[in-house]
Amino acid sequence: MRIGVLRGRENSFPDAFIGKVNSMGRGVFAEQIQLGGTKLNEPVPYRVVLDRMGHEVPYYSVYLKMAALQGTYAINNTFWRNADDKFFGYAIAEKLGIAEPKTVVLPNFQYVDDVNELSLRNLWPIDFAMYADYVGFPCFMKPAFGGGWKDVNKCENIDDIMRHYQASGQKTMMLQAAVTWDIYIRIPTIGRKHVRAIRYDPAPGGMGGYNQDYDAIPSRIRDEAEELSLRFNKALGYDMNAIELAYKDGRYYGIDLTNYTPDLDYRSLKDAHFPWAVEKMAEFAVEKALSGEGTPEPPTAANLMVR
Repeated sequence: MRIGVLRGRENSFPDAFIGKVNSMGRGVFAEQIQLGGTKLNEPVPYRVVLDRMGHEVPYYSVYLKMAALQGTYAINNTFWRNADDKFFGYAIAEKLGIAEPKTVVLPNFQYVDDVNELSLRNLWPIDFAMYADYVGFPCFMKPAFGGGWKDVNKCENIDDIMRHYQASGQKTMMLQAAVTWDIYIRIPTIGRKHVRAIRYDPAPGGMGGYNQDYDAIPSRIRDEAEELSLRFNKALGYDMNAIELAYKDGRYYGIDLTNYTPDLDYRSLKDAHFPWAVEKMAEFAVEKALSGEGTPEPPTAANLMVR
């Protein structure tokens, strides 16, 4: 019985995951998948696939959809990846009782070549002044699709908003009110049951840093943050995610909530947290391989409305 790994440039997490699975003695073997074209309904030899690259290589997603028809369990569920936009994540979070900063999603600045004025007859001109007044200054302009704090820019005035919007190209952008916090928390969550709330130092434009002391967050706040992450991921159907919450005056604000392929690299998690991520992912993947489960159905509207 085999587990396959789709990977990109990262080395530490895929290598450690494969090594851990193969050392568990459960009759399950993990390896890197090698593909070079796929015949229609060609047999897929993997019971489970850990997808670390399908978000950037469309061919992998096409392969995984066919694999799902054959009963392969994908981590994460490829059919649910279109939910990986931040605005949708904020909408779900509010339904689940997580506070959200005032947020506006904007029409794109540019479109593919064959989109013209007739194609955009449903759109009014954007009232930037109204939306700036709604979110207030300072605010952030950030992509609706993305991660790693890429293209996140602080705006102090309307000129900043216009400058960053006009530089956004075909990306779908959002305006979001700035939130101050007492504690910033990043919460890797695996299998909708393994969760670890870690104090985090966000760094717009670059890599943030995980505090190496798991007890750096007071236990009550840590427990509540972990429970919120479990509720969110159970509703969304993500088996692999890392949400970010800002804690201020007893409230948890969802800042980044949908990360289809969260950063699990050793350089980020380091010694305090990397072994946990590897162990829990290996345990979960082997559990699913032995269970015989296929890729689960996407969550329903009823799931998403549960508080």
